Amino acid sequence: MQQDTIGSRAAPAPEVLARSLRAAGRRCWWVCLVLMFLVDQAIAGTGDQAAAWRALAQGGHVALMRHALAPGVGDPLGFRLEECDTQRNLSSEGREQARGVGERFREQGIVVGAVYASRWCRALETAQLLGLGEVVPTPALDSFFRDRGEADIRTSAVRALIHDWDGEGALVLVTHQVNITALVGGGIGSGEIVVVRPQEEGLTLVGRIR
Repeated sequence: MQQDTIGSRAAPAPEVLARSLRAAGRRCWWVCLVLMFLVDQAIAGTGDQAAAWRALAQGGHVALMRHALAPGVGDPLGFRLEECDTQRNLSSEGREQARGVGERFREQGIVVGAVYASRWCRALETAQLLGLGEVVPTPALDSFFRDRGEADIRTSAVRALIHDWDGEGALVLVTHQVNITALVGGGIGSGEIVVVRPQEEGLTLVGRIR
């Protein structure tokens, strides 16, 4: 009688099975390594944020915040400072993001001494939606994305603003990615905050709030 072989498979040779098991073991090892790395990064990020909040609660520290989410890059042609309609503005998600950041400040019990912002509409609106106090429009915080010749002048002016400030609580500065990168290096996402401590010879990075 002919044996029915439909749907059946020959058993793998022992050496083939052994190789498969070793390969599976290596894959599992790499997956575990990646997962451990991601967990470590998450823990480090949490610690980084915790240190930033503690520093702001102590007073004498500065929160450098990039304006909340405003889709696009730079500003449209025909940009005019006095007309928000000509600028890249916050999206509805960006407005919610800004309100959420302000709520986190209140939850953490942060005393804010002053809030300064770039005169760009997306930065002013972000600062206002934080709800942390009167917002002071500040030319030194204006974006120089389209005018890199202003980078050194504005960066020096912001450093002076930070070092001259002697109010109580935290100082909140709402500005742009290029401005913050020029001050402390590295990138920063929309609505993120870099917390720094002014020193005699510059700024010390304390942590990031994402």
